[in-house]
Amino acid sequence: MADLKKIVIDGTEIEAPAEMTLIQACEMAGVEIPRFCYHERLSIAGNCRMCLVEVVGGPPKPAASCAMQVRDLRPGKDGEPPQVRTNSPMVKKAREGVMEFLLINHPLDCPICDQGGECDLQDQAMAYGVDFSRYREPKRAAVDMDLGPLVETHMTRCISCTRCVRFITEVAGTSALGQTGRGEDSEITSYLGETLKSNLQGNIIDLCPVGALVSKPYAFTARPWELTKTETIDVMDALGSSIRVDTKGREVMRILPRNHDGTNEEWISDKTRFVWDGLRRQRLDTPYVRVDGKLTRATWPEALAAAAAAMKDRRVAGIVGDLAPTEAAFALRSLMDAMGGVTECRTDGAKLGTDRAEYAGTAAVEDIDTAKDVLLIGTNPAVEAPVLNARIRKAWLHGADVRLIGQPAELTYEHEHLGTGRDALARISAEDEASRDKPSIVILGNAALTGDDGAAVLAHARQIAEARGAGLLILHTAAGRVGAMDAGCHTEGGIDAALSADVVYNLGADEIDVPPGPFVIYQGSHGDRGAHRADIILPGAAWTEEQGLFVNTEGRPQLALRSGFAPGEAKENWAILRALSAEVGFQLPFDSIAQLRRALVEAAPQLAELDEVPVNDFAPAGPLPDLGQGDFGSAVRDFYLTNPVARASELMAELSRLARERETAPIAAE
Repeated sequence: MADLKKIVIDGTEIEAPAEMTLIQACEMAGVEIPRFCYHERLSIAGNCRMCLVEVVGGPPKPAASCAMQVRDLRPGKDGEPPQVRTNSPMVKKAREGVMEFLLINHPLDCPICDQGGECDLQDQAMAYGVDFSRYREPKRAAVDMDLGPLVETHMTRCISCTRCVRFITEVAGTSALGQTGRGEDSEITSYLGETLKSNLQGNIIDLCPVGALVSKPYAFTARPWELTKTETIDVMDALGSSIRVDTKGREVMRILPRNHDGTNEEWISDKTRFVWDGLRRQRLDTPYVRVDGKLTRATWPEALAAAAAAMKDRRVAGIVGDLAPTEAAFALRSLMDAMGGVTECRTDGAKLGTDRAEYAGTAAVEDIDTAKDVLLIGTNPAVEAPVLNARIRKAWLHGADVRLIGQPAELTYEHEHLGTGRDALARISAEDEASRDKPSIVILGNAALTGDDGAAVLAHARQIAEARGAGLLILHTAAGRVGAMDAGCHTEGGIDAALSADVVYNLGADEIDVPPGPFVIYQGSHGDRGAHRADIILPGAAWTEEQGLFVNTEGRPQLALRSGFAPGEAKENWAILRALSAEVGFQLPFDSIAQLRRALVEAAPQLAELDEVPVNDFAPAGPLPDLGQGDFGSAVRDFYLTNPVARASELMAELSRLARERETAPIAAE
């Protein structure tokens, strides 16, 4: 247990751990301390001096509360607990002085600054500033950096808090930003004028306490008080990051992270943050029916009648796409079961088992924090889940050993590369692990499960985890995969069996090519690959336009809330399936999302525990199957173009192009 120490803060006595900083202890006591440079997930810089407090009996000057620990305080002369004052005349004068210095060179940009209305400097100037300035000298100007198409810079506003430098270095794991110069000539700059390459760079926009770093795509489009804010869940990868979607009218204007210690802490990937322009483009907003080889606009009754006519008395199969909410997947499976068909969600051919531990694993994302040994199998988390990769880097910074079996990858931490394929996996699984008391976690990627021997790979990964007393985390690439498996959307023979049906009902599966032959009914939000192959198109809502359950890669059910409405005649996905079921004569037994969710929870009770990670246990293991030959592949070829929403985004296309150019850039004397 942590060593507790009594201290008195503004007359209130509390017990705080000795290693806690004073700024944290004050928050425990309910006292808010202003700050610019301090951030609880970054190292302590102690350079803005806004968090000054008075330590009674200490030096006759204010102390920086972020850089002093509780253990540094001395008791009073009679042994009474040390006292800290946060509202004394000394503190008030010191904070006003710091604010005056910060505003000496700060430009009068507030009316045109994108940070206006949610700016820490504005808020604290109102609380601690004065209504006049004693300085008449010209303000300093600084040259703006070009950090790429995501982050716009206005460096004249910079107050040198170095949050961006610390984040890029410590969390993102790149050395792209730094501070040069001294005194008035000091400035934050990029290394050799390079643009940022990290998949997490957008987080420095949130970290910047002033308007020095703002979102380039969002610039000058809206004010924060004009936006409607909806707390929901991200689906760009399977981590299930907590996000806030801000809308203006019917359009999504920006996406911001929410704090959730169990999944994304308070970071999100750049794809999550900037994909919102893809929600506006290439949208399906009216039904289509193919007539004489050409897709023709139709009304909903015409489209549903045509779909029902095509499905009657034929072998049907449903395919669940990567972004489908669990309710829609369950509705599709219920309809297919009623019609004697099959349903499949493992569109990439992953050999996931049907026991929950075999597709949701036995570990939680939070287990990475305490792991001292991390084994990656067939995965590159830097592109499959960048925020999870940052969590692995944090464990590495705290002393964890990271090992990789699979394709060589540019991770943001040192790791031992054990091999590229199945021979290395067989060698590791055959080893006798001497130390079971070392906290460990095994992270198994989707790329390792898509081969013919995917089930054997899973068995060997399980063997390694059990030998080490470790948890197994299966890192999916599809946000809707675990929920669809919970809903029972799997069949013997996998995706090949589903594609051999006479009629394929495609629920947003745009990552596969349906072969010639089957009649295809496509239900989705974007005019992507699935819509081009379709004979009938039924326009559905995107994930921000309907309520839906998503289950993340660790098996945590989460609720995504609607932040806007689908365009044109597009409908919610479950409602389309309910209407179609009545048309084909197999009416589904629910008329509302609440009734559907009740039926879903009856079939999969674990989905009732929102935001909880159920405990999954493996069934008894049989003989260890033999592995095949060859290397593991890659689950993600292009980080920016992994789903229909991202492929519809102009910004994602530009980022993809820039990434390809960096890979082929000339080096040395070329």
